[in-house]
Amino acid sequence: MPELPEVETIVRKLTRGEPAEAGLPTYPSPVGAEITHAWGNWQNSIRPSIRAVTRTLPGHRIESLGRRGKYIVLTLQSGADASVRYLIIHLKMSGRIEVRKTGYPRHKHVHFTCGFDTGYTLHFHDARKFGRVYCVDDLETVTGHLGPEPLESDFTLRRFRPLIAKKTGGLKALLLNQSFIAGVGNIYADEALWRARLHPFYRAAELNGRQVAALHKAIRASLNDGIKHNGAAIDWVYPEGNYQNFFRVYGRTGQPCRRCWTPIERTLVGQRSTHFCPQCQRL
Repeated sequence: MPELPEVETIVRKLTRGEPAEAGLPTYPSPVGAEITHAWGNWQNSIRPSIRAVTRTLPGHRIESLGRRGKYIVLTLQSGADASVRYLIIHLKMSGRIEVRKTGYPRHKHVHFTCGFDTGYTLHFHDARKFGRVYCVDDLETVTGHLGPEPLESDFTLRRFRPLIAKKTGGLKALLLNQSFIAGVGNIYADEALWRARLHPFYRAAELNGRQVAALHKAIRASLNDGIKHNGAAIDWVYPEGNYQNFFRVYGRTGQPCRRCWTPIERTLVGQRSTHFCPQCQRL
């Protein structure tokens, strides 16, 4: 599943009118465009319903493209009543966005489209049909459960300390909890814990002040590093990232630690593959 750096990269490309991958055409930025039509064919993916979304969207202008956690957020302005609405897309396991000229044939795995007055249409591919498309008046109805954004300027160490002080349980499981911090997933949790020299099973309640500071710094550094390299390309769904070439621990089972040369080990946390250095990250 794409994590914060991958979703942030997608949002930036969409805003600039850049293709999802090399070889696809560029297009006018959707920002400022008016939605002329919408279509969907998989009811479970579209909320509140296909009918409601396809009837509501036309006539709205896209004011901005952004991200909240792993959600892509299009802020919409209605020309009729000046109301603000939100078109929100969660890519889940196999979601992928392409923008094509209107009239371009829909692929069999495209389950939602949104056309613009620029003559282009957003296609949401989702082979596994786990993705979600929401049209809501209140952003919080979809994203209200999320914790703070770890790359915002207000996510300071002073703010982080009381957040983690209230938590128990292992650090890896905590970092995967989107209500604790938004956007961190399996890859960047492993990478952050390696940077902070903390074992994935280390309990949050046992961290000292120095370790809390190291973890705060490591979370931000790992995510920023991921964005710098356009995220990680680990399958066909998201092919354009380069961060996989710079992983410290994730997916490197048996390979030498980049810090101490001890072989990287793998374990499971909540059925998720977890990678760590047994020397640098002692429990």
